[in-house]
Amino acid sequence: MKDYALLSLQELAERIGTGKVTVEAVAHAAIERITELEPEIRAWQHFDPAQVLRQARRLDTMPANGVLHGLPVGVKDLMDTADMPTTYGSPIYVDHHPEVDAACVGATRHAGALLVGKTVTTEFATFHAGPTRNPRAALPHTPGGSSSGSAAAVACGMVPVAFGTQTAGSIVRPAAFCGVVGYKPTYGTLPLAGIKSLAISLDTVGVLTRSVTDAAFFIGALAQLPLSSALATNDVKGLKVGIVRTPHWDRAGASTRAAMTLAAQLLETSGAVLRDVELPSPCNALSEAQITIMAYEAAAAFAPERASQSDGFSKSFANLMEEGSRIGGQRYVEAQALAATARAKLVQVFESVDLLLAPSTEGEAPAGLSTTGDPIFNRMWTLLGNPCVHVPLGNGSQGLPIGVTLVGPRWGDDRVLTAAARLERAYAGTS
Repeated sequence: MKDYALLSLQELAERIGTGKVTVEAVAHAAIERITELEPEIRAWQHFDPAQVLRQARRLDTMPANGVLHGLPVGVKDLMDTADMPTTYGSPIYVDHHPEVDAACVGATRHAGALLVGKTVTTEFATFHAGPTRNPRAALPHTPGGSSSGSAAAVACGMVPVAFGTQTAGSIVRPAAFCGVVGYKPTYGTLPLAGIKSLAISLDTVGVLTRSVTDAAFFIGALAQLPLSSALATNDVKGLKVGIVRTPHWDRAGASTRAAMTLAAQLLETSGAVLRDVELPSPCNALSEAQITIMAYEAAAAFAPERASQSDGFSKSFANLMEEGSRIGGQRYVEAQALAATARAKLVQVFESVDLLLAPSTEGEAPAGLSTTGDPIFNRMWTLLGNPCVHVPLGNGSQGLPIGVTLVGPRWGDDRVLTAAARLERAYAGTS
């Protein structure tokens, strides 16, 4: 087996485009690796080797016109696919077969990608843990959620890239726990059409990859943004970076604190100018506001299922529905107003710094598969809509992955990706 999934996306695209490797050869490599590891990792909700090979052979008969031609992609099982079942992580939809692709899936297919299958999502992208286990741990540990299958599949080289979505911390947290890059773009960068929405004002489509360069290439291709060209130099000399420990710093474990210190040192050595930043006071209540907004919008979005199929809900999801139904419209409006005020205040923060450095998680992945971990350090950034990139920085005290989040101003994705790529490169130079 050749580890095509371990190549960068651009390198793999070049090999396919020049005929050095066929899409079918890439497909066989992915199938072999998934077949070997899947019984233990359980990253896939739907995986049909014959279907993958049919796609690959068809792509080999076509000119490589699409930017993503032949590149193997995992699709989170929250996204509709016309040729694969879509369960949304729920027994209610176990036999659900959409007629059309989600918009982001259709764009990926149009760009020539090889859709390998559907990766496991937790129930309706919430906190009810699924079967996937963390491939970085010898004993069972959570891969995080809700993009659990995507993070695990990328981490063990089943595919080089997989879709994720984030409503609270569902891209950054699994990326952190599995030791891969997680990129949550600015809210609205990619469309939500055809994705089972949990909270429409929070849900954000993003990606999990093995490198920052791959994340920029993939999202740039779909959003038609020149994100890859911004990474050409990885120059952060003079970049002003604010260290933000957030209102929840008391929740940060020793490994997270050490990762923040290391990231600051590496960025400073690379030429960035660092200083501590305290967020404006409206930001102190953003995590609670995110919880309110998510529960309220989820209860509204799943009212039809609650009315007719609630026996298919897990206890935790049923509790979320009950919680959301008790939130009145006025409380929801107040939470959204707070978020709007905080966004305006954060614009002022970004007048004095270019980027923010923040924790990704409380610490390393929790043991066992009964929890997906707490998104306490992610909620506020998702509510604010800012672009975030999780950068892995080795392992913590328990020997499991740890890292940090770089946060940029809204629509400053190129800036945050450039800094993330430089941090990634600086860390690689220390190992």
